[in-house]
Amino acid sequence: MLKHKDHFHGSDLEKIEEIYGIKKEDITSFSANVNPLGISPRMRTALVDHIDVITTYPDREYKSLRSCIGEYAGAPMQNILVGNGSTELISLFIQMEHPRKALILGPTYSEYEREISLGGGTSLYYPLKEEHDFILDVEDFKQHLNEALDLLVICNPNNPTSTAITQKDMRRILDECKRHDIFVIVDETYVEFAPDMDAVDSVPLTRYYNNLVILRGVSKFFAAPGLRLGYAITGNMDLLKDINTHKDPWTINSLAATAGELMFTDTEYIHKTRELIASERDRIYQELSSWDSLKVYRPTANFLLARIEKEDITADDLFEHAIRQGLMIRNCSTFPFLDNRYFRFCFMLPEQNTALLKCLKELL
Repeated sequence: MLKHKDHFHGSDLEKIEEIYGIKKEDITSFSANVNPLGISPRMRTALVDHIDVITTYPDREYKSLRSCIGEYAGAPMQNILVGNGSTELISLFIQMEHPRKALILGPTYSEYEREISLGGGTSLYYPLKEEHDFILDVEDFKQHLNEALDLLVICNPNNPTSTAITQKDMRRILDECKRHDIFVIVDETYVEFAPDMDAVDSVPLTRYYNNLVILRGVSKFFAAPGLRLGYAITGNMDLLKDINTHKDPWTINSLAATAGELMFTDTEYIHKTRELIASERDRIYQELSSWDSLKVYRPTANFLLARIEKEDITADDLFEHAIRQGLMIRNCSTFPFLDNRYFRFCFMLPEQNTALLKCLKELL
């Protein structure tokens, strides 16, 4: 198992407050990858009127919530499983599959490896190559898929590289996995931010592949990490039946279930979010691409990965400089295959992004 160093996660504002003496309310977190517009206005106003739902148990099958998710994601309600954040669902599916050997596309989120290890399995990494701008070489990747593997885990778009695999290429990967009897988990936490979501979305593939499960949540796009609401989509009905038999009931509380129903139908908020992220993503990528002191990788999600080209500056230096101004970026040296030259930040409101660019320019 790869060893991950201690680091500041986007949610570690209390640690920052303690170490740097900066009130967490005064920190702009470019590290958490959360929608800068905040929660859905429709949900905010309507939730007050629905507060009494906490006086009753939720529907054990969450039919209304799953129906709203199905409408939103374009999947049949019976193919949807809800959970206490996508983290619980990652754990559930890995426990049910119980892989002896798994392949993870990296660098990526460490939770996949942790859950596989907890179940007694071994994780291997297929590294996205910097010389290819962290874009997957599908033909080469297919050569690494074989009968010795039980599970493949892909984050798409990927964190922290912000690169994505198209639905067309995902189909090629799934065909190869089907041939070798490999189950595939695709984490689509950031898919709603993609410039062309339809080109990246793998949900339609669940109609044709029973070795596929898609995981999503509301923490990032809907800016609601505290709700702990996630959902999975799969066409494997036997697997869903097995999980529902073993999982705890009522893992989603009544308020979170109601909030989910409200946010998934807030089309104006969804449109505004995509519009804002698309505009700021293009502006910031174009600006940073002109700096000799950085190499930036074209982003697909709501964040950008960059490599420092200035020899006497590290990601630690950049983090320290930014946090002193109340701006929190992510040092990416804790991710597999990345070192202390790499950092990541998400796109916030235009004036906040401009402040960060100014801050970075001071050191770079």
